[in-house]
Amino acid sequence: MAFDRELLKGSIALLILRLLSERDMYGYEIIQESVRRSKDAFEFKEGTLYPALHQLHRRGYLRSEWRTGETGKQRKYYGLTAAGRKAARRSEQEWISFTKVVNAMLSKAPS
Repeated sequence: MAFDRELLKGSIALLILRLLSERDMYGYEIIQESVRRSKDAFEFKEGTLYPALHQLHRRGYLRSEWRTGETGKQRKYYGLTAAGRKAARRSEQEWISFTKVVNAMLSKAPS
């Protein structure tokens, strides 16, 4: 199922923060994990993911470092800072509250 770009735009940071709250990941790993968890519904494009990562980094939510992967290739890993962990928790709570309200609005009114 393809989702409207505007709908996705508001949730990209939340999804990235959530994934990185579990472990440090490099860019392509974030893409793969989002595909796996969403059962192919989400596949970040590089042109969407990397600008979002850079924005989160500028806001102080992410740290990054180059590491040598299992194949010997250098990869840039991203992880959450303390501020990023707070932002992840706050964003998740906001999303839960928001989706409750949207779901209530979408449900059929009792007769």
